[in-house]
Amino acid sequence: MRDIRDYDDIPGTYIMDGAHNRKGYHLNMFCMSLNKQENRDRFAASEADYLQSFPMTEEQREAVLNRDWLRMLQLGGNIYYTFKIAAFDGLTMQHVGAEMSGSNMTVEDFRQMMLEGGRPIDGNRSKSESKLGNQNG
Repeated sequence: MRDIRDYDDIPGTYIMDGAHNRKGYHLNMFCMSLNKQENRDRFAASEADYLQSFPMTEEQREAVLNRDWLRMLQLGGNIYYTFKIAAFDGLTMQHVGAEMSGSNMTVEDFRQMMLEGGRPIDGNRSKSESKLGNQNG
């Protein structure tokens, strides 16, 4: 059990601290294995069989097979490593970002949102931000 961190209350934030890194270690090692062509070939031949060679949780395997990008991050995946799966699938970061938005956002809608400055800040700040504001102001 780990201590509560000051960033734990930021919605949608998965910080790669020690605990999160340990949780996703095998998932991330699978992702890194895709750097080698022979491993990409094995994964392409049978994704489920290849995943069995990594001691991931069943939930992590399901997230990979379903290409549930957000769930992979929640289960300890590092965005830079999990993106290797997207690259394997021929997807761009905009594709992944649109899918992780969870509102049936198209890639073009996601691109436009980023060009306009990104997501609205409302609802996406630390829940304790008002306390921080009082300390700093």
